[in-house]
Amino acid sequence: MPELPEVETIRRELEPQIVGATIVDATSHESAKFRPARDAVGGRFTASTRRGKYLLLGLHDDRELVIHLGMTGQLHVDPPTSSSTDPYTRASWHFDDGRTLVFRDVRRFGRIRVVPTGEHADITTLAALGPEPLGPDFTAEGLWQAMRGSKRRVKTQLLSQRPVAGVGNIYADEALWRARVYPAARTLTRSQAERLHRTIIEVLQAGVDNGGTTLRDYRTVAGDEGSNQHYLDCYGRAGEPCPRCATALRSQVWDARTTTFCPRCQPR
Repeated sequence: MPELPEVETIRRELEPQIVGATIVDATSHESAKFRPARDAVGGRFTASTRRGKYLLLGLHDDRELVIHLGMTGQLHVDPPTSSSTDPYTRASWHFDDGRTLVFRDVRRFGRIRVVPTGEHADITTLAALGPEPLGPDFTAEGLWQAMRGSKRRVKTQLLSQRPVAGVGNIYADEALWRARVYPAARTLTRSQAERLHRTIIEVLQAGVDNGGTTLRDYRTVAGDEGSNQHYLDCYGRAGEPCPRCATALRSQVWDARTTTFCPRCQPR
């Protein structure tokens, strides 16, 4: 699933291609998750922002086109001469200059909405997001306070998006490994929270700088793979030596999510 670095990479590439374009027509899959794409017709793109893993595309009439990429969602802009018949296209927005913004989603876990700008109450997972990790509202104290009242596993809390927005399986494993925090721990000390706060920022910023992590489906707007997969220390490397202590990394399923960690560097 695309996480914050992947969505931010897409946002940065997409913005200069769509700002100023007016949507003159739209088509979508008949699923209720994709039909709202048609509601954007008549809107002119004015800006793009991101909230956690959500892409928010501003329209001139004080509305937003909200896109969640799900697990396999991809966005690209086709030129006027394109005649693509991709069976995995779930929505497309046709511009006044002949170009088309295409949302491709093989597994159909993505979602699309058009809402008044900033009004996200009806999109409960978006409305409930924690602070942006690369912004000033994300602090070590806030992270500790958000997590100390829960008895859920630390990694599960991170994946809930409540203590901090945009962290998924890949970057949670990486941040916890760097912070030397046991992923299944149910409590977090203040010093651990301080380290985890720092490493969350580090791994997400590295992911953005490297254009995201491509393991299978993720592609940039230009169709390129990210490169961050070449710099992962922990995620997906079970059985390989820990880069820090050479102990074999271990894989464990907790709360239905596979986690990779070092049993020596991240003790219980």
